[in-house]
Amino acid sequence: MSGLSTRGRITIAAAVTVALAAAGIGYVQLARTRAAADTVPAASTELTLDSGPGLLVVSGERLAVVSRTDPSGARQISGVACARAYAAAGTAVCIQPDTAWSYQLVVLDRQLRPTRSFAIPGLPNRARVSPTGRMIAWTTFVGGDSYSTSGFSTRTGILDTHTGTQVTTLEDFAITHDGKPYRNTDVNYWGVTFTTDDNTFYATMATAGVRHLIRGDLAAKTVHTITTNVECPSLSPDGTRIAFKQAVDSDPQRGWRLSVMDLATHAVTHLAETRSVDDQAAWLDDHTIAYTLRAPDGEPSIWTAPADGTGTATPLLPHAESPAALH
Repeated sequence: MSGLSTRGRITIAAAVTVALAAAGIGYVQLARTRAAADTVPAASTELTLDSGPGLLVVSGERLAVVSRTDPSGARQISGVACARAYAAAGTAVCIQPDTAWSYQLVVLDRQLRPTRSFAIPGLPNRARVSPTGRMIAWTTFVGGDSYSTSGFSTRTGILDTHTGTQVTTLEDFAITHDGKPYRNTDVNYWGVTFTTDDNTFYATMATAGVRHLIRGDLAAKTVHTITTNVECPSLSPDGTRIAFKQAVDSDPQRGWRLSVMDLATHAVTHLAETRSVDDQAAWLDDHTIAYTLRAPDGEPSIWTAPADGTGTATPLLPHAESPAALH
């Protein structure tokens, strides 16, 4: 584990342990979550990705759509089971249970019909679709990497749905760190977000106990670091800002503060939400950010906050997670 201090190893191990605990709460207690979602009124109309302005969510471990103008109204709940999901431009990604201890990634069309599926290792953590609907990214927790003292690390992949080309791990990409080539066996990536060109992406890279925001080039298979203490970035629709979770005092054990960074100036604005947000936030539009919070019993709910740091955090949807705006 060259280049990783003892404190760094402890920090990463603790962070992964917390994340795995959250995953266990979110995905193992399936029956209780589904029962809670069944208390929400459900519509009988067929669910599609064309119901805009709408919000695609995971409700009781099933894909559902709710009106963004009337989120308290009836939900269109599908029979598609997902632990994590996201959608854009008529394409959805669903990470769903395959067996009791394995998952598969499924690509869905506008009518939520599967077009492609394949097994992925580990526990599902993040999922994203590019604004055009072409590119899909996912992150899972995996075990067995020799450098991981905690026994777990992350694996992040990308799929081009047009060509079928698949990047099974970003760990093979060449890294430029502080203007110099960099290599370390402890490198981990998570939380991909795409630009509109389907080639450039942002993500988190952790190495030597530090979390970096990176910008990647798929065609060149390269990444370079931009700044530190940025996790789970989410690019704004206008491409100028990143919403992300920032570790308080750079220590994940103290929780995360939901924030927005201007990509041109790197100025950071903390949002009105002061509770710890362990999620990859989603932009509903250029002014509003949605994210998932969990109650002590693991029950998820979706909240929103203004992207400029003003206003207050507002509850949007109970018994739901993984929000994605449908336009």
